[in-house]
Amino acid sequence: MADTKSLAPNPAAARRTRLAAAGILFAGALWGLYWIPIRRLEALALGGVWGSLIVALTTCCLLIPWALAGRARLRRCHPLGILAVLLGGAAFMCYSVGLVQGQVAVVILLFYLTPVWSSLIERLWWRWPLTGRRLAVIALGLGGLTLVLGAAGSPLPRTLGDWLGLVSGVLWAIASSGMRARSTLGPGEGSFVFALGAVLGALALTPLLAPWPGLPPMPALGQAVAWIAVSATLWWAISLAIVVWAASVLAPARLGILMMSEVLVGVLSAALFAGEPLSALQLGGALLVIAAAVLEVAPLPGRRLSDTAR
Repeated sequence: MADTKSLAPNPAAARRTRLAAAGILFAGALWGLYWIPIRRLEALALGGVWGSLIVALTTCCLLIPWALAGRARLRRCHPLGILAVLLGGAAFMCYSVGLVQGQVAVVILLFYLTPVWSSLIERLWWRWPLTGRRLAVIALGLGGLTLVLGAAGSPLPRTLGDWLGLVSGVLWAIASSGMRARSTLGPGEGSFVFALGAVLGALALTPLLAPWPGLPPMPALGQAVAWIAVSATLWWAISLAIVVWAASVLAPARLGILMMSEVLVGVLSAALFAGEPLSALQLGGALLVIAAAVLEVAPLPGRRLSDTAR
């Protein structure tokens, strides 16, 4: 007879799952508001790539103790795994700068086309077959892209912000595929390498953007320092650590769906506080992009989210 104790619910595991789900909702919603500090830095004379670069550098400094503590795992990690994490940081830097250069909701939606690029990368790189489901994801995502950008008259990116949003999603698709295959880094040293990748990405973007603007005026300097400290601590260090920890607790399907809180919060907050509402055509495209992302992570018929492989 089966051991009835082994079949009973585990209260500790259930609490961990609830805590992880709440943490992912919080982290996603927080990133949906990331445009606020990054645009405040722009208003304080640290626009273009400079505010994002200083935030990433500050994050690296904050995470040095954790990087030193995990240096053994850093040495053991496959070079391609470290390269993938660095590329992930560069992807987030493109996203960060895109929020300054473009329309917030559009940049967020372009980033969330990641499932489309992931499907194509897995087919071209890993030679995995394209199932009907994956083809539907690609069709929905590209249809949404056409509507979101086509509302302005062209289905192609028009502004630097549009291009950065699109590039960030492509880079993140490549990076996440490489991280799944090769990275063995823990949350501490992994977050440090991620932030270092963001710094390198920012340095690569500097030729495309305005030259160093100099320090903000003295009255604004204190505000700039405060926004930099809050961004590096709350958005980069803490929220990324939450995501890394929650990914070890939640099934990928549940993780992906909960992270969609970023899209909802980002689109609504930009419409309410930045005066950047989406047009009816763009809203239709947004729904298609969200549908593609949900279809990518939703369980197959007859399976629950908790049954999805971790």
